[in-house]
Amino acid sequence: MTSKTIATALFCALSLFTIHSQAQQRHIDVDVNRVQGPLNKTFNMAVGAGRANEGLRADWQQQLADIKRDAGFRYIRMHGLLSDDMGVYRVDARGNELYNFQYIDALYDYLLSIGIKPFVELGFMPAAMASGDKTIFWWRGNVTPPRSYEKWGKLVKALTDHWTERYGADEVATWYFEVWNEPNLDGFWAGTQQEYFKLYTAAAQAIKSVNPKYKVGGPATAGAAWIPEMIDYCHRNGVPLDFVSTHTYGVNQGYLDEYGTTGTVLSPDHGAISNDVEKNRKEIAASAMPNLELHYTEWSSSYTPADPTHDSYHQAAYILQKLKQVGNTAQSMSYWVFTDIFEEPGPRFEAFHGGFGLMNTQGIKKPAYFAYQFLNRLAPHELDNADKQSIATTDGKGNVQVLLWDYTYTLPPKTNNQQYFIRDLPAQGKGQVEVDLKGLKPGSYTLATSQVGYRQNDAFTAYVGMGSPRQLTIRQVKDLKAAATGKPSQQKRMRVGADGRLHLSLPLRENDVYLLELNRNR
Repeated sequence: MTSKTIATALFCALSLFTIHSQAQQRHIDVDVNRVQGPLNKTFNMAVGAGRANEGLRADWQQQLADIKRDAGFRYIRMHGLLSDDMGVYRVDARGNELYNFQYIDALYDYLLSIGIKPFVELGFMPAAMASGDKTIFWWRGNVTPPRSYEKWGKLVKALTDHWTERYGADEVATWYFEVWNEPNLDGFWAGTQQEYFKLYTAAAQAIKSVNPKYKVGGPATAGAAWIPEMIDYCHRNGVPLDFVSTHTYGVNQGYLDEYGTTGTVLSPDHGAISNDVEKNRKEIAASAMPNLELHYTEWSSSYTPADPTHDSYHQAAYILQKLKQVGNTAQSMSYWVFTDIFEEPGPRFEAFHGGFGLMNTQGIKKPAYFAYQFLNRLAPHELDNADKQSIATTDGKGNVQVLLWDYTYTLPPKTNNQQYFIRDLPAQGKGQVEVDLKGLKPGSYTLATSQVGYRQNDAFTAYVGMGSPRQLTIRQVKDLKAAATGKPSQQKRMRVGADGRLHLSLPLRENDVYLLELNRNR
């Protein structure tokens, strides 16, 4: 090798090092006096739950109270409100139709007592009203059309009348009524699209006959489907439609893989989730009803209740990334679901099994839980901020919050989620993130730093370190809960000088999440 070749090689190596070093430096610059507007609260408009009957369990109710306190969810949606295990409908020996709303009352009374409103999903079909015996899930939700659409409408009207009498019209007018779940999938609806529209029409007219102010919508489809068709049908036929709803998940293959046996693959597409939302918004804008609300009543990284992405520390950054990308394109993004007390495939035998929940069955908080908790700790006013993976807010009283994250896709090629995310996965370093705040009032502050990431509020990695026991002892549950509290890892006093500036430098790893809370000392 000649001296000229060596010099060229060294120059190229130095150039690559410089480029790499620059790539590792990330700056977040925020002027606390530059308010962009109100913080978009799409993130905690609604959350999902498995089925209505599970909501009668004490542990389910306690977990919901915890997450209401920490994440502030305002609505909850669940399957099976009209299924036989809720005891809603039967026909006696003389052919008389009997309605019974006692179980629903117990559930809804509890929801409202803790400040959560129902996002009502009307389904599935009571067996005594069903046209067939096709069911879905371990708990056998009947997915066939009604034998009589008139009787279906009468049931919906009777229930809506009951709620109006029990809770008052003003309260019920704040709810959302959604008809059925994923009727575009054969497993969830044994009828055709036109039969779904007929089901929807009967329900919508029944609800509006009680009070025209009540909000009703659908089609609650999988995969962002049927939105133009739904709007067109309702517009042409004069059927009430106050909002449209659908679902999306961030994986590329499979369907209803309840035990994760076929393997799901997290989508590497930068626009996964957000592309669907944007597509639907454009479809609404181009329709005859361009001002309809858009609600995503289910979303997550995966539609499989046995996908370890849900348990992994990667999920916290994933949630924040997707919510940031969606912005205010939808009126709600309802995460599916808040708890692993979720029995579509039957009761689970494992403590961590890749369940949908933000908490596991024992109430151990997963990293995903803290994404929502941290979002809920942001102040009402969002600040201008060019960084794509952070949100900065202020309360207008001198206190500032910066929520920042790194989302890095780490799934290796030709590997599925069930093979990869079940392991101890140390995070690679991403250099430093520099946070510069200006416009602060001079004086004393307290900075609280909270973190989610590898071995930071990361109960699943701690569980893997225990040997991934199928079931947990009392001591193990206590230890895992103690490892994932969401409390600040550091608090320290800071002084802002006359220039009103504060500089912070933080080490950043793949899929780290930081919440910085800077509060003025009075």
